[in-house]
Amino acid sequence: MRYMSIWIGSLGCKMTGVSWRAIFFGFLLTALSSFAESTIAATDPDALLRRMTLDEKIGQLVQRAGGRSKALNSRLNEDELARVRASRVGSYLHVAGAVPLRELQRVAVEETRLGIPLLFAMDVVHGYRTIFPVPLAMAATWSPTQQEAVARIAAIEASAAGLHWTFAPMVDIARDARWGRIVEGAGEDPFLGAAMARAQIRGFQGNRLSDADTILATVKHFGAYGAASGGRDYDTAEISERALHEIYLPPFHAAVKTGAATIMTAFNDIGGIPTTSNSALLRTLLREQWAFDGMIVSDWNAINELIAHGVAEHRSHAAALALTASVDMDMVADVYANDLKQAIEADPRLMQYLDQAVLRVLRAKAKLGLFEDPFKYHDAAREAAVMLAPAHRSAARIAAARSIVLLKNSADLLPIDRTKLKSVAVVGALAVDNLSALGSWRAQGREADVVNVFDGLRAALPGVDVRHAAGADPRSADESGIDAAVTLARQSDLTILMIGEHFDLSGEARSRSAIELPSSQLVLAQRILATGKPVVVLLANGRPLALTWLAAHASTLVETWMLGVEAGSAVADVLLGKTAPGGKLPVQFPHATGALPASYAARPSGRPADPDLTKDSVRYLDLPITPVFAFGHGLSYSPFEFSGLEQSTATLKRGQVLSVRFTLKNIGKLRADEVAQLYVRDPVASSARPVLELRGFHRVTLDPGAQQIVQFDLQPEQFAVYAEHGQWQVESGRIELMIGSSSQDIRLRSHFNLQESYATSTPAAAIETVTR
Repeated sequence: MRYMSIWIGSLGCKMTGVSWRAIFFGFLLTALSSFAESTIAATDPDALLRRMTLDEKIGQLVQRAGGRSKALNSRLNEDELARVRASRVGSYLHVAGAVPLRELQRVAVEETRLGIPLLFAMDVVHGYRTIFPVPLAMAATWSPTQQEAVARIAAIEASAAGLHWTFAPMVDIARDARWGRIVEGAGEDPFLGAAMARAQIRGFQGNRLSDADTILATVKHFGAYGAASGGRDYDTAEISERALHEIYLPPFHAAVKTGAATIMTAFNDIGGIPTTSNSALLRTLLREQWAFDGMIVSDWNAINELIAHGVAEHRSHAAALALTASVDMDMVADVYANDLKQAIEADPRLMQYLDQAVLRVLRAKAKLGLFEDPFKYHDAAREAAVMLAPAHRSAARIAAARSIVLLKNSADLLPIDRTKLKSVAVVGALAVDNLSALGSWRAQGREADVVNVFDGLRAALPGVDVRHAAGADPRSADESGIDAAVTLARQSDLTILMIGEHFDLSGEARSRSAIELPSSQLVLAQRILATGKPVVVLLANGRPLALTWLAAHASTLVETWMLGVEAGSAVADVLLGKTAPGGKLPVQFPHATGALPASYAARPSGRPADPDLTKDSVRYLDLPITPVFAFGHGLSYSPFEFSGLEQSTATLKRGQVLSVRFTLKNIGKLRADEVAQLYVRDPVASSARPVLELRGFHRVTLDPGAQQIVQFDLQPEQFAVYAEHGQWQVESGRIELMIGSSSQDIRLRSHFNLQESYATSTPAAAIETVTR
């Protein structure tokens, strides 16, 4: 433009007597300059912000429900389109479809003053149309690579349906299985949780967010939602500052440093301060100390619920609290839409926070490339091509098989020898329950897409008489079908008994006061096992269950969770030995509900738990001191030997790396999987440390007789202790190393010494261990 102005000016000097030409070129220059400025403003968030009115700014912070979870797009009527044309909406959730969302986006970019595109969102938690195992089951793979692969497929399908944004991953650590949303996370351990968080962020967001097959990931729920009192969803979290930083926050830190684009606040309060208005947590810790510059969204109606919490007097007060805390987008409450303007008029200092929030929303849209091409996510042909593609179903089958945990196989019934079978009874309503296989937050998964366990076994056993009996309804106390199931079991060579929880017993607002098996399921198991016939018990559930009786009486016990569209095929693959089981529990299974909350990583106390009841120790009189199944437990079809432990140094200083090596060998007769696990303990520290803390794991598959060297590389900061005010302290002294097959099956031990003490700023459990 500068050179054009010089040229036009020179031309005007030579054209004396033809002033109309000078006027023409002057208008041309003005028009071109205006066009250039408009183009920059349309694509640059900072320039765009300067052109926005107060109402347009507030509109960017508003997320509306375009439908319901079971009726997508159903609320996109003329009134809603009028809101879009008036620039009063920044995002929609409960919407989907390349074609309908293209039209909604067209209205936003072509029929508004500034043409700012909308963000379209959905809870794509464990798949979009191809539904994978629920997150707790995916954590049981102990394979971040597997987790990343399924998140990548979910992003490919969701983006093809016009979606830009998912409200996943949920990275809340949960140590109380009464909490229904334990099904959505990675279990009880922050190190495992951090690894799975990183993997999902990479899968959803890809290498570049500007690619058309990526979606914004949302890490939720910041910060200690899984610590709800009594396991009651939405309840307060009464935890120490140390627990918050050492247990509940590390997965969030790992996700932020991996590049998570957005974060969602939690419904709950921590010690009386709701997280949606917690400035110390959001603005100070997350924004300033962790340098998170992405978008923060409230949970559903959470800003309005600040009034019910008792910290906001009215809606405009709630709006001011949330905005001050650094919440950028209001999910469906319309508090920002209807009440934020009043709050700003009452306190103009809020304008600085408003501008910051608007910029973060605009920059999220810019990162996706929506200003350059707002319709890049609306290719109907791509949508049709990728949904439930054969490669996606194949990936779902592999992920489901790797999620399965073999809890017990004392009678060696598995893998099944099909040559000896003429008849198989498949017992249990859950074996034909396609909805339960999909689990909660199933996005666009459909019952008809599911291969259930009965169909999977029938397809895998041609020539074998495979029959089904429901036995008992897991949703009620109805036991009327048990007699027929018992009769079928007695007539069959083998019974596959599938029991557990209906899917609607897990998930949001699905807390249970007792985690024992539903009564009808326990009675069914007792009657079937009493036949004396060979029985393989499959568990289908979204939380750990108290299985004391079942674990004592069933010889063969398999945790299958809720495995998605390929559930039945994956179960058949594992039971028949096509795929070896190798999953490990990401959370322990206690003896009774009364043992909760519980974790393998407990502190020893001054009187450590002792099995001798004559000693006063930290235990229940009526329960063993160990769980039914420990954190990290899981068998395979061959045993493994751990040997040859070596370490690179006996002392470790700042900036050094400790390499720990050992040999893992399959000493059985079948190809099998093992997950080698590295635990650590600081026996003498400034604060009492857990008896064990996970700091490394590696899943391997080995043929009979084969062996592999496994190496973990550790940094001094991975043994740091939380100090205060977000700071961590590496403390000199002895550190114990333990390597094994689970938290209760330690095979190798060693130790080293930290040589110096110093401060650091990264949560210890959030640091990734390099594994080779």
